[in-house]
Amino acid sequence: MTEVGDTSTALRTRGRWKRLALFGLAVPAVTAAAGVLVARVTPRPFTRAVRWGFEWDAARVTAALGAHEPAEVARVTDQQYRNGDPDAHLDVYFPEAAQGPLPTVIWTHGGGWISCHKTDFAPYYRLLAAAGFTVVSLDYSLGPDQTYPTAVQQLNDAHAYLVANAERLHVDPQRIVLAGDSAGAQLSSQLAALITNPDYAREVGVTPALRPDQLRGVVLNCGVYDVRKVVGLPGILGWAMDQLVWSSLGTKDFDDSAAVAQMSTILHVTGQFPPTYISGGNADPLTDSQSVPLAERLRGLDVDVTTVFYPADHKPALGHEYQFKLDNEDGRLALERTIEFLRKHTEQD
Repeated sequence: MTEVGDTSTALRTRGRWKRLALFGLAVPAVTAAAGVLVARVTPRPFTRAVRWGFEWDAARVTAALGAHEPAEVARVTDQQYRNGDPDAHLDVYFPEAAQGPLPTVIWTHGGGWISCHKTDFAPYYRLLAAAGFTVVSLDYSLGPDQTYPTAVQQLNDAHAYLVANAERLHVDPQRIVLAGDSAGAQLSSQLAALITNPDYAREVGVTPALRPDQLRGVVLNCGVYDVRKVVGLPGILGWAMDQLVWSSLGTKDFDDSAAVAQMSTILHVTGQFPPTYISGGNADPLTDSQSVPLAERLRGLDVDVTTVFYPADHKPALGHEYQFKLDNEDGRLALERTIEFLRKHTEQD
């Protein structure tokens, strides 16, 4: 894959950093060790290190995706979807030949709820647009500067903005799919549950901007759907996950946090949840603990579920966010399956 910046500098930097498997982050080992005492008071030192790792990795993957970027895709960028909110901007991609509304994919980026940007993985969004869709990539406020449920409220407002500006942005408000990766998959799944479960929406205090009949599907890659099962775990990975959730919630009292339960989509899905595509790599620890249980839960509710999973011995081993690695045959297959799912569930009535 293409490296960003000076190659020798990048290699020296990589040599100083220890790879953290969960979420595919590069975290400085010295900070992780020396910051343990500080991290008992605030998650900010850890957050800064993780943010660096995420941004470095996202830039690297986005550069590699550029080799697959299609032509003839137009875009409208930096649309502020929430007045007075500096974090609330979105980009829109659609085929240059588009003459009217298209089925619309609203993609929420990942980054552990504390990092990354709507322009990360932009070539991937263009590939989806080239397949005949309007694709929206959203920014939202990140922890620990803003905490739950700020992002949920912002994304709901983004939905309202897209419906209000549907004609200008080539959005078909009757054919919408929510999508996301990693933390963005958690957020997209939560919004879908809010839209389709009125009791849950009242509990969270959100009035959904979309009706259930407008939501045609959900695309979820490598997400967290039961936050209860990723906090309080032993070891460095468990400690790291605690720091991320603390940054997102603004509290480390997870046992008494209503937000932990609210963010756990698996607790709130119903038989009204939309058709769902779920995928995760065989080397991603979130696949067996999060993606597979959600797929099983939805199937038990008779929801239409499409899964792309891999045997434990699959080679090459596919880690977190494997779907963006289009130099790999498995990444290309996942893209094909995603487009098939989108076409199937956004056909005109």
